[in-house]
Amino acid sequence: MYPNSSNRGWNSLSRTQQIVVAVIGVIVLYALLSGASAIGRLGDPNWIVAAAAIVFIAFPVHELAHAAMAVALGDPTPRRQGRYTLNPLAHIDPIGAVLILFTGFGWAKPVQWNPRNVTIDARLAVILVSLAGPVSNLIMAGIALFFLDKTTIDIVRHFLESFAFINVLLFVFNLIPVPPLDGSHVLFALLPGNTYELQETLQRYGFLLLMVVIFISGSFISRIVWTIVQALYGLVT
Repeated sequence: MYPNSSNRGWNSLSRTQQIVVAVIGVIVLYALLSGASAIGRLGDPNWIVAAAAIVFIAFPVHELAHAAMAVALGDPTPRRQGRYTLNPLAHIDPIGAVLILFTGFGWAKPVQWNPRNVTIDARLAVILVSLAGPVSNLIMAGIALFFLDKTTIDIVRHFLESFAFINVLLFVFNLIPVPPLDGSHVLFALLPGNTYELQETLQRYGFLLLMVVIFISGSFISRIVWTIVQALYGLVT
């Protein structure tokens, strides 16, 4: 037996971590029992490769975009913490990476930065740093769609389609104004006055609220994603 075994395993997790693990478990179990399309995707090599590319390419680019914007505005914190890099190991969050396989959305470890160090208005800096990540996903989707029109190889086209779709989904997903997503930081920066209490409340229940939003408006989000994909394809081809 381990000493202090009550502090290990499930009991060692915070209440928020327990909720996160439980919700993810429910999502996976539901998909397994219902034969949801997400499970079907796991049998598609193109989806697997695209999901891996998101974890090892798109996530690092997304987080580097946050870090680069913060550094460009005068804050050295991301550089000091080793986040000013494309190295996937500096950015990967295991739970967020696994979710990409099942749902098409997920997350990496958030980049930490200090608005007090920037050389411009702090609220504007928050908006710019927060938007840098999602915009990088949109750019990567555009690049994938540009090359999609340049190849006739089916396996490459399927990979590029999946890679572009997931990146646009991440762009839309991250703009949802619920903590800890980037859209919440933009929202708090735009709201007048002190938003500390609102931030505390939303951060406490943010993950549960986010799950509710996804379950209720999942089809609506998908329509938005496909609309953006089609518009982006028309723009780059």
